[in-house]
Amino acid sequence: MALFRCSKCNHLREVGNDYLGKSVKCPKCSEISTIFNTVTFIDTLIKKHLLLKKEFINLRQQLEQKGGLDIEVIGIEPAEEIDIYNTTSLTQAENYEPIIQWFQKRHIEIEINQESVDTTGFFDEVALQLGSNFDVLHSVSDHIKYIQNKKYTNAKLELSKKSPKEIKQITTFCKEMYEYSFVAKYFYQKKEKIIRLTLQTAPKIRQFFNGIWMEWFIFIKLLELFRDKNIAASCMRSLNISFSDGTSHELDIFFLTEKGTPVCIECKSGEFRQDIDKYLKLRNRLRLDKSQFIICIFGLSEEQTTGMTSMYDITFTNEITLVNHIKNIV
Repeated sequence: MALFRCSKCNHLREVGNDYLGKSVKCPKCSEISTIFNTVTFIDTLIKKHLLLKKEFINLRQQLEQKGGLDIEVIGIEPAEEIDIYNTTSLTQAENYEPIIQWFQKRHIEIEINQESVDTTGFFDEVALQLGSNFDVLHSVSDHIKYIQNKKYTNAKLELSKKSPKEIKQITTFCKEMYEYSFVAKYFYQKKEKIIRLTLQTAPKIRQFFNGIWMEWFIFIKLLELFRDKNIAASCMRSLNISFSDGTSHELDIFFLTEKGTPVCIECKSGEFRQDIDKYLKLRNRLRLDKSQFIICIFGLSEEQTTGMTSMYDITFTNEITLVNHIKNIV
């Protein structure tokens, strides 16, 4: 693996070797820093450590010779904190074992996808940009999805009808996608206000723009909430479950609080109405309260989510109102 270390805020994370030598924007402070070879980086740290250790020993000897000072070195271990934007710790079995037990008690088979909660890549960063600016950036993701489904690799974004603020948001986002290698090429014709992208064909990138980015967005927003409110919870995404009669479902997001409160969240954009009956049946089979089975519709107005929640025995939210609803549950 290669290593990214921000020269400004010291944000540290492992990335794939294909990023080696590239300069990318820090996801926390936006400073541009270079990706290093992990072995080279660690070797440099060891050399610095040995040098500091040698200097410390020399200093201690000098102090003892001068004043006979008794120096006591106290090692302080920092409290363990998980960087939710860059960790593999959530893939460990102890983090999702409570979820497995919850389903097993109900005689429901469950298949865990550990990779779905590995945040060491840049999927979560790009998803946060998309979800947080959905009103402007959905046109970009929708167009990329359309081009991918047509099995083309070149995308053209016309920005002439966009406001200067929207143009800045879109061009900045496209540049970030290029820096994180979500697109193979990026070129902005400023005079014509046209962006040209060459798309990546890797399956994970295609799946991301085909809708997985919404799961990543909600997953990270939940982790942020749990961290900020100091809530203990097991949280997974992309779960496959099977009932005793052989029927199976894929759950986008499922979490279980330390107090035993289960919540299932399905992510949608565009057309969703034909799936309402399916979700009503699934909620009943999981025996979840109405508030605990949520359909998050990206781009749906708050008025619509409120109205549909009153009509059906499931809860509707959008990407903005979801977190407040979760706060009320947990």
